[in-house]
Amino acid sequence: MDNQPQPLRLGLIGFGCVGQGFYDILQQQPGLGLAVTRIAVKSPDKPRTLPADHFTYHADELLNDPTLDVLVEVIDDAAEAFRLVSAALRQGRRVVTANKAMLARHLPELVQLEQNFGGALLYEAAVCGSIPVIRTLDGYFSHEPLRAVQGILNGSSNYVLTRMSEEGSDYAAALAEAQALGFAETDPALDMGAFDPRSKAVILAAHAYGVFLEADEVLNLGIEAVGAADVAYAAARGQKVKVVASVQRLPNGRVAALVTPQMLGPESPLFIVEHEFNGVVVEGEYAGPQFLGGRGAGGHPTGSAVLADVLALRRGLRYGYAKQATAPALQAAEELELDVYLRHPDVGVLREVLTWLELPATALRTDVHGVYATGPVPLLRLRQWRDELRTAGVFVARRGEVQAVEAVAEGQLAASTLA
Repeated sequence: MDNQPQPLRLGLIGFGCVGQGFYDILQQQPGLGLAVTRIAVKSPDKPRTLPADHFTYHADELLNDPTLDVLVEVIDDAAEAFRLVSAALRQGRRVVTANKAMLARHLPELVQLEQNFGGALLYEAAVCGSIPVIRTLDGYFSHEPLRAVQGILNGSSNYVLTRMSEEGSDYAAALAEAQALGFAETDPALDMGAFDPRSKAVILAAHAYGVFLEADEVLNLGIEAVGAADVAYAAARGQKVKVVASVQRLPNGRVAALVTPQMLGPESPLFIVEHEFNGVVVEGEYAGPQFLGGRGAGGHPTGSAVLADVLALRRGLRYGYAKQATAPALQAAEELELDVYLRHPDVGVLREVLTWLELPATALRTDVHGVYATGPVPLLRLRQWRDELRTAGVFVARRGEVQAVEAVAEGQLAASTLA
């Protein structure tokens, strides 16, 4: 008599880069006891590596199939992903998703559905590909206070910045190379504008601090206007330009979150994170800084994170959100400031930007590449003028940590720097 347990039956929604990567991994490991028994895709005309009879073109058929043990959602449509995942959770289903934009927009509601209907939702693949950062925060650091979680969370923009640093090339050439290699999308706006890492920062904040953020409240500045002069400015100081997402506890106990280009020196573990790789530094109150690095994107690396979640669901794992009950307040933007670097090839535009950000004309500097500016800017101002800065083609990078500005008795302003 055969006492082997029946394979876990999986319904796969999406068969793009991640879906196919996950499927390939399963084919190479038949002993895992997992079987993709149904696959739903959107378009019947798109060429695929499997025969057409392997697919259905109606994802709701998988929702309505009670024989499926786990639903795996790996599509790039955030609205449709939310519809499918929320419906599955209302059925009390076990679900794995990799859709960071959907999670950033709807995480509180999804957690509530999970609790109300008894389902389970895991999403390690939504942040940093193969790096197990969510599981680390939710499990290992579930009860340790964290000083900060900071990381390079987008491989596309990191690849562009690496190539600019290595070759001295301009942004357009480095971006074209990234697109040719498949590291950047044909429309790179989500990656280069730092919208993608902003979504990931929102997800990390929920596990690091129990804080559920609105994505639009998180400042995101991208690298669309970065130039060779900016990379050279950093290099002359022994630094590199990196897009860094930060969720950090300030001295007053509140939390600040932002995603911006930052000038980093070799003292930072993120300094060595190059090309399409991601890296995260988790700084615990007692454990100190811990660095996690690895491939942040790609079919097989991200597919491996999907697989880890499926196997975790089989073991009964659920996220604990242990810090939700004691979540700190989000620091008001008007109480924070950044030490920033600004550059634009037109000095007239740069002077106008100084008025937007309330920087004096004395903030202007000159080097061999032209005129730039530096100085402290309130985070609120950067958020208010974010779209105008992007439209005007101004490159903005921070040169240090977030500072909390506190009023003192004389009515002056004093900045206390994050430890």
